[in-house]
Amino acid sequence: MRIAIIGQQDFGKAVLEAFLARGDTVAGVFCKPEKPGEKPDALRAAAEAAGLKVFQLPSLKSPEAEAALRDLNVDLGIMAYVLQFAPQSFVGIPKHGTIQYHPSLLPKYRGPSSINWPIARGDSETGLTIFRPTDGLDEGPVILQKRCPIGPDDTLGDVYFKHLFPQGVAAMLEAADLVVAGKHTEVVQEESQASYEGWFKAEESKINWANHVDQVYNLIRACNPAPGAWCELGGVKVSIYDCRKHPVRTFGAVRGKPGEIVQVTEQSLFIYAQGGTIEVLRLKPEGGKKMEAGEFARSQGLQPASEKKSAG
Repeated sequence: MRIAIIGQQDFGKAVLEAFLARGDTVAGVFCKPEKPGEKPDALRAAAEAAGLKVFQLPSLKSPEAEAALRDLNVDLGIMAYVLQFAPQSFVGIPKHGTIQYHPSLLPKYRGPSSINWPIARGDSETGLTIFRPTDGLDEGPVILQKRCPIGPDDTLGDVYFKHLFPQGVAAMLEAADLVVAGKHTEVVQEESQASYEGWFKAEESKINWANHVDQVYNLIRACNPAPGAWCELGGVKVSIYDCRKHPVRTFGAVRGKPGEIVQVTEQSLFIYAQGGTIEVLRLKPEGGKKMEAGEFARSQGLQPASEKKSAG
């Protein structure tokens, strides 16, 4: 088949390489222009290395974008991780229209941070959807879905790189074949089951140690490796990455108040939250590099709250 790919970054690159590897014709690639100082986009670099036409247009709503896609005369448009808005006047140009990838089981978790939110909420399952893009964000009819588990200790990195990334690339190929062959179905999303969540950024990633330890643990998992759940320790802003959860079973086992450091070991430090402690294994101080939490505690002279009180 003859296709155009609209996307960016590593996922867009992987989708491009998958279509090329099986012999499809990629007539052209559309990707967002890099900002000043930004490193070259992975999809753009791969497309140029393969000798393909690359279009970096400030907007896909422009007459220039529509003319470029029309001139390519493609069977199908493939949207692989797209942050630019693509109107119906653009996505409807290919002979069989356009399909888009989204890393959640639509209609749940519409929006730009759809991998973070289900982990932060403690869901045990997520998945991906290939759908028809409409002018509503992630609201078009569903063509194909794949499910994947979220293990109790899985991070965002685990869910994406072990499941949603490779399964998503394969699903794009499968859905493209179905659509071009006319063997696909399009299922309207059930609005009563829909949800929309916005970006998962700094405010959403701030740790509130007064929350239950399960919530804190889920938040840290949902932000690992990005954007990094954060708090202040000894007056230093740190992002917490690898950690373990330790429930408290009895009142007598409680050793501190929410947010207090209750233990420091060679490799880690323990912080109390409601219902248990988080053993922090790796963190990154603002402006620094990732390091063992125990090493950070020693460098900052951090001690368990009980020792501070007894020393005072």
